[in-house]
Amino acid sequence: LRRAGSTLHCGTWASHCCGFSCCGAQVLGAQASVVVACSLGSCGSRHMTKGAIVSKFPVTVGHEATGVVESIGEGVTMVKPGVTVIPVFLPQCRECKACRDPDGNLCVTFDVSNSITGHGVLADGTTRFTCRGKPVYHFMSTSTFTEYTVVDETSVAKIDDEAHPEKVSSRVTRGSTCVAFGLGRVGLLVIMGCKSAGASRIIGIDLNKDKFEKAVAVRAIKCISPKDSTKPINEVLSEMTGEASLVIDALASCSMNYGVGVVVGAPLSAKMLTYDPVLLCAGCTRKGCVFGGWESRDDVPKLVTDFLEKKFDLDQVTTHVFPFKQINEAWGCIYLFKLVFLVSSDKYPEVELLGHRVALL
Repeated sequence: LRRAGSTLHCGTWASHCCGFSCCGAQVLGAQASVVVACSLGSCGSRHMTKGAIVSKFPVTVGHEATGVVESIGEGVTMVKPGVTVIPVFLPQCRECKACRDPDGNLCVTFDVSNSITGHGVLADGTTRFTCRGKPVYHFMSTSTFTEYTVVDETSVAKIDDEAHPEKVSSRVTRGSTCVAFGLGRVGLLVIMGCKSAGASRIIGIDLNKDKFEKAVAVRAIKCISPKDSTKPINEVLSEMTGEASLVIDALASCSMNYGVGVVVGAPLSAKMLTYDPVLLCAGCTRKGCVFGGWESRDDVPKLVTDFLEKKFDLDQVTTHVFPFKQINEAWGCIYLFKLVFLVSSDKYPEVELLGHRVALL
């Protein structure tokens, strides 16, 4: 256990610095916790290293993990050393207007833009990582590609056993038909959520037919590839690699009177959406969604409880397991169009949560 202000050394993947190297992580001042990153996942959001998402460099990337609290700073009351937590990139103070609103999840007490747009510091304006005497910045308030990370108290969700309320951003109604455009990790989880909410027919759409087996395994009834379309293949490829026209087509496929189209995931920058306003006048809904509409510290632990109760199966969306030192190979799977994967710290090759192996995805 380290006291506030002390420094521990850890293996870290720092982009635009020195790759995989040894970093110093410091618990400095109040309201901060050091978390041992036992198990961490990776997804396309880390494309910020290619400039698609703004970030301040050098930076310790990663924003998905399960861990154990190693140390706490002064004033921390919600967690203690030894408890299992999930670092979350959306802070939740539980006191502001947005946190108290049942439909809100963007805390206004803390600067959410700091987390999302890449200021690279914690709530007190400091960075807790150093490498070779120079500061290394935080990523999305979490920085999980490291053996140890430092996060604000408002950015950790303590695992508990409460059941979560029925709350989904799209408000899928029982018996409805849903379509998931894109069958990567997010798409597979969308299918799971729609099925859990009672959708009777779920259709998956993706260019890569290798993803169909996973989609069917999580209860999609049919999968379609744009390769089978009569459109020229260059148009199909353009749509399936992030062009705004795909989103427009997806929204237009909703029922004209009562359908709901939800845009999820990390958007490409400088993309604009335009569509026929008559669709809105007819009554359908177009909306965005961040973090699934969940309140981070309150709802994430309850989702874990649902997982432990086998209400959904994360093994279906886990394809690879790597030791932490092979993080470059793990990251490379994204660019080879693999589905999803889990990166496990060498220190904790078998991650267990209440007796279950956990992959936070």
